[in-house]
Amino acid sequence: MPAYRWLYVAMRGEILAGHLRPGTRLPATRDLARQYALSRGTIVSAFDQLASEGYVTGTMGSGTYVSRTLPDDLLQVGREPVARPPVLRTARRYLSDYGRRVTPFPGLELRPPRAFRANLPALDAFPAAAWARIMARRSRQWPLSLLMGCEPIGYAPLRAVLAHYLGMSRGVQCTPDQVVIVSGVQEALDLVARLFLNPRDRVCMENPGYPGAAIAFESVGARVSFVPLDDQGMLVPAQVLRGARLVYVTPGHQFPLGMTMSLPRRLQLLDWARKTGGLIFEDDYDSEYRYSGRPVPALHGLDRTGQVFFAGSFSKVLFPSLRLGYLVVPPDVVDRFAAAKSSTSRHAPLLDQAVLQEFIAEGHFGRHLRRMRELYAERLAALLASGRQYLTGLLEISPIEAGLQTVGWLRGIDAETAAAAAAERNVETIPLGRYYRGGPGREGLVLGFAAVSTQAIRRGVRDLAAAVEQRAARRPLTKKV
Repeated sequence: MPAYRWLYVAMRGEILAGHLRPGTRLPATRDLARQYALSRGTIVSAFDQLASEGYVTGTMGSGTYVSRTLPDDLLQVGREPVARPPVLRTARRYLSDYGRRVTPFPGLELRPPRAFRANLPALDAFPAAAWARIMARRSRQWPLSLLMGCEPIGYAPLRAVLAHYLGMSRGVQCTPDQVVIVSGVQEALDLVARLFLNPRDRVCMENPGYPGAAIAFESVGARVSFVPLDDQGMLVPAQVLRGARLVYVTPGHQFPLGMTMSLPRRLQLLDWARKTGGLIFEDDYDSEYRYSGRPVPALHGLDRTGQVFFAGSFSKVLFPSLRLGYLVVPPDVVDRFAAAKSSTSRHAPLLDQAVLQEFIAEGHFGRHLRRMRELYAERLAALLASGRQYLTGLLEISPIEAGLQTVGWLRGIDAETAAAAAAERNVETIPLGRYYRGGPGREGLVLGFAAVSTQAIRRGVRDLAAAVEQRAARRPLTKKV
């Protein structure tokens, strides 16, 4: 610490502690310089810092005094005891229709990851040093223009690199002006719901499917219809979609079952949208991680009439606390999204956007994706191999082509019972039934494999096998009515 800073900190501490009381005259700078064997310039610098922050006052020739009103006092509420106000009867709290409809979204588990935590990437493998270097450089070279903010749809350089990336990797044909930076897919869903849905409008989505989408649509009063799946994805015959205003799908990697929507099914869905004017929300939540098969272009890349909204985020690609995502919108409604953003969040955090833009432009993002594909493929292989060794006859793990989790199909035990038994052995699973609406589906467990090591996966499989086998022997499968 520089000498002037040391003296400033020491004197500020004495003032705040009350040892140098308000109005006290301080020694002359020459006297302090002799006492501490410091240059007078060092003493003057410390006094100037104290004066600039309001701790001392004084003028040339009259001396320097501790301020009678300290700046810290202006930031604190008075400490005098206040009598508690009497409890009064009040009218019943009024809530809007939205306030009564909206439901909380389940928060992310904040404990250290364990087998088989779903929807979480390998945080220990994130290149934090590269991210930190870019953030430090950006903070040092922060131009005045970025201190002021950016336009509501997001930082223009980030939108440019994302438009290029989506075109190369997902076949999404868009300009930077069509890319809206959001805090994640959940905000994208909320924006689309508020801008394009009215109460009683019908929305179709997959069953089982992503609960956050249903929360967003139902909060604006939409009627959500849950459509079953087969091995090609969501069923989309005209009679099923009749009267729908919007369809929500995860075609790249269905959530939570993992299948990829077939090309004929995609074309059928696009044909419905073209003929009826319906809208499609394509949630591309983790299709960057593909382990086998040829990549299927995004549904958005096949759209020629501007009916598809394409959304993704960096929560599962980089890390969850990076609250940044993107929504590609048709050109004719960009101004509507800008208006909605400007009236709520104004824009996403600008420093995070700038750091992410450089992280992508400098190649760190691409390298990270390549490393994670290899790592996750290794962990998926460990899960499948261990499952064949220990879970045969108890749980059949579904092989997948992409994503961070898969499904294990149970035999002889219901999913809630299996999950409870696994939790007793410190194994984390999600019963598949929690993603179904309108009746029970097939009994299964969602198993994440990306967040923990291969050793933890193998140990988790053994513990899961022991838990399921023990409960299956003790309690027969109870069919839901």
